[in-house]
Amino acid sequence: MNLIAHDIIIRPIITEKSSRLMELNKYTFEVHQSANKIQVRKAVEEVFKVKVRGVNVLTVHPKPKRTGAFLGKSRSWKKAIVCLAPGERIEFFEGASV
Repeated sequence: MNLIAHDIIIRPIITEKSSRLMELNKYTFEVHQSANKIQVRKAVEEVFKVKVRGVNVLTVHPKPKRTGAFLGKSRSWKKAIVCLAPGERIEFFEGASV
């Protein structure tokens, strides 16, 4: 499946934990379910014009949810934590707060 860079990166993840990781030059994104580390690396380098040092990818499994008598699950999704080369920054995240 051929995905373009903007299809691979769905949205940034802005949480307390991801804010602490930004201090270590690591940025967190929700990525396409079928994307792998290589595709995520190329997409981040293309979209944000930075040099990527490493990528960790994990699948967030669904959690059980309940609304009254109805049982269900949240959706599963894929998360990527991207470590940038020293001196690199993504301006999109600057000023983002939780």
